[in-house]
Amino acid sequence: MGTTRHEVDFDGPGRPTYQELLEQNRQLKQKLQAALARIEKLERLVEKLRGEGKRQAAPFRKQDQSSDEPKQPGRKSGRRHGPHAHRSVPPRIDETYDVPLPTTCPHCGGTHLSPTHIAWQYQTEIPRRVIYRRFKVHVGRCHNCHRTVEGRHALQTSTARGAAASQLGPNVHALLTICNKQLGLSHGKCVKLLGTMFEELHVARATSIRSIQRTAQRCRPAYEQIRQDVRDASEVAPDETGWRVGGRPAWLHAFVSPRATAYEIDPTRGHKPAKQLLGLDWSGTLVHDGWSVYDRFRKAFHQQCVGHLQRRCQALLETSLPGAVRLPRAVLALIDRAFALRRAWRGHRLSGDALAVQGLALSCELEQLVSGRFTYKPNRRLANHILRHAMHWFWFLIDPTIAATNYRAEQAIRPAVVNRKVWGGNRTWSGARTQSILMSVLRSCEQRAMQPFEFLSNALRRADPQLLPA
Repeated sequence: MGTTRHEVDFDGPGRPTYQELLEQNRQLKQKLQAALARIEKLERLVEKLRGEGKRQAAPFRKQDQSSDEPKQPGRKSGRRHGPHAHRSVPPRIDETYDVPLPTTCPHCGGTHLSPTHIAWQYQTEIPRRVIYRRFKVHVGRCHNCHRTVEGRHALQTSTARGAAASQLGPNVHALLTICNKQLGLSHGKCVKLLGTMFEELHVARATSIRSIQRTAQRCRPAYEQIRQDVRDASEVAPDETGWRVGGRPAWLHAFVSPRATAYEIDPTRGHKPAKQLLGLDWSGTLVHDGWSVYDRFRKAFHQQCVGHLQRRCQALLETSLPGAVRLPRAVLALIDRAFALRRAWRGHRLSGDALAVQGLALSCELEQLVSGRFTYKPNRRLANHILRHAMHWFWFLIDPTIAATNYRAEQAIRPAVVNRKVWGGNRTWSGARTQSILMSVLRSCEQRAMQPFEFLSNALRRADPQLLPA
């Protein structure tokens, strides 16, 4: 037996011994294990970077490299040019000004000018002068119960007197709420905007905070109504995103129905918010992204987001080996067939019963496709994920009234994510509850084609609770 060598040269004199081959095999196994571990680490890094790049509202920038075929600036010619828009004549005229001819010609300085015709011009402007109101409140006493009774005007926001007698109007409160919760301006920028736009309107930053908290309290009945509307809906799209409260991690949960959106900020990402809102015995249809928490709703029908599955397959096609692209391509082909069937149903070329039969057939075909054995690890993970929810991918063909993706939830999450990137979240849990209430009211008003400003202003003026229309 020769001396064991760490490096074996097959081109040198003599044949390697059995021990030398064993040592070489051990070294190659170590190198292979190290290479596989490095590959797995790099794959996780690639997935993390890809997720960060596609996260809601993440990039906000153009591509680093210029496009090979940049789009032409301006409008497109021909039929795709579109109509020319212009501001229409105002519906009413509040002020009229006469603009006479100048005394001298601005071109040559001549003084002999003769009128030819009159041209009309219109202007739309905002008032900058604030309105100061004083309410002469009559106070009395009831002879039956001996309690204090006072009048209330439709423009009053509260019955406070004494040191709290000087208050802001309902429109100011509504504007502060919209600037902060819908447009994402910080409290400092909100008061700066008011001071810039309106003369003599000076509001402290703390006043903005208290104003928004008070508005949220007046909107709490509407928030409870929104939660009930979501609970009563036959289809709900839930989603969640990261949030921060007091500098600590939290989660913003959104539950979206066609007519209402309920937000709730919770310390955890668990099933507690969904359980409190819907109840584990809820029997509607959940359209979600496949998060395992929603599997607890066993009585509900589940539609897995097909858009998430498409993006996952497309990402695999970008990084897969040449022999591992068959599975994602086959899954994408089945999804295309499913959307083609739904388009045929919408075009009245396919009946509802035939669509349901085709949907069941596609589900069986997808289940058979992913039931094989896959040596490529990403494909194996994809197949296991699809197989766990085999009958949940094409449920939108069995019930074509539901959505195939959770686009409603992602659209509801996006404004909150944009605001989070501006000011980071909430400082207290009281502010988080205020955030949940006002965001829910503002979003639900938009879904019902209502003006959020008018709703907030009315809610602040009314003595009884202001609710959303059915």
